[in-house]
Amino acid sequence: MAGRLTRRWSPSLLQVLRFPVVQLHMSRTAMRASEKDFENARNQLKLLTKDPGNEVKLKLYALYKQATEGPCNTPKPSMLDFINKAKWDAWNALGSLPKETARQNYVDLVSSLSPSSESSSQVKPAAANEKQPGSENIIVTSQDGITKIMFNRPSKKNAITTSMYKEIIHALKAASTDNSAITVFTGNGDYYSSGNDLTNFTDVSPNSIEETAKNASILLREFVDAFIDFPKPLVAVINGPAVGIVVTLLGLFDAVYASDKATFHTPFSELGQSPEGCASYTFPKIMGPAKAAEMLIFGKKLTAGEACAQGLVTEVFPESTFQKEVWTRLKTYAKLPTNSLRISKELIRSNEKEKLHAVNAEECTVLQGRWLSEECMNALMNFMSRKSKL
Repeated sequence: MAGRLTRRWSPSLLQVLRFPVVQLHMSRTAMRASEKDFENARNQLKLLTKDPGNEVKLKLYALYKQATEGPCNTPKPSMLDFINKAKWDAWNALGSLPKETARQNYVDLVSSLSPSSESSSQVKPAAANEKQPGSENIIVTSQDGITKIMFNRPSKKNAITTSMYKEIIHALKAASTDNSAITVFTGNGDYYSSGNDLTNFTDVSPNSIEETAKNASILLREFVDAFIDFPKPLVAVINGPAVGIVVTLLGLFDAVYASDKATFHTPFSELGQSPEGCASYTFPKIMGPAKAAEMLIFGKKLTAGEACAQGLVTEVFPESTFQKEVWTRLKTYAKLPTNSLRISKELIRSNEKEKLHAVNAEECTVLQGRWLSEECMNALMNFMSRKSKL
């Protein structure tokens, strides 16, 4: 069961650490589940159609290990082995809880997860590989002369995974040669994007951290280069809070329209990292060195109004009319002669391309070193630990 559970769900580091490792002792010691009840619960768990969440998965893992092996009897994983350490902490938290009690608590917990509370023999298997509407993390549509690239991971605040980086690169390459006049980025849900998904580095062993950091640096450089080289007008429609890489990239956009509920945050120092997306060059040019330093060094969060006053945002709209006003304007822009739009952008941007590529390369090299630093690792651990207590 334990191995099967791990293979099926494979919780990532940040997902696991978002939840505190709570005390898992339960009080229903008067009841004792039989081995058959325990086996039925294991089978019933396999038939769940909804992910129960990482806190519950940790409880299930710990109770299963306690019920089958007794108190935690394995060495504590290293600090860098985040996932196994979280599992070990959950199991170790059960202390000397008797096997029989752990077995009963496991059965009770699985039973509570089933909407019908039926036994495994009564539960019908879910349809295999059923695709849910809107499951794609990046949605690309073209209409009215506009190619729209939308972050579509609202349950995770549109955090960008490694695969999403690659999808965006592909989408930009396709949009550069399609029939649209302009390309627009926006987000689905309350957030524009919370930036880089910190779980991107968690499915690796300590022995492969250097290789992972190198590959991530190469991917980031290719990702930002795709924005630098994009030939058409590029517009950001900021529907909500924006964090990290999606903020630093704004210096490469040709227009940025924001809802008045949007905020702009670049907490690089807090995470032991450094600026990316060419922001070390574009931000001082846009808002001046002092204001850029407040954002990029000290992590000051800007409101939409502040970002507009400092030149990072083109215009701010009331949330109530934001979508209607912005898309009406963009549809008008998309009717302008396509070649004229391209040529005008080329004239404005061409003199800086070489500089931007050089800045991007330098930022990615520096970041690769930061990711391998003890300071960065400790900062990430502290950040995730704080998140787990929320």
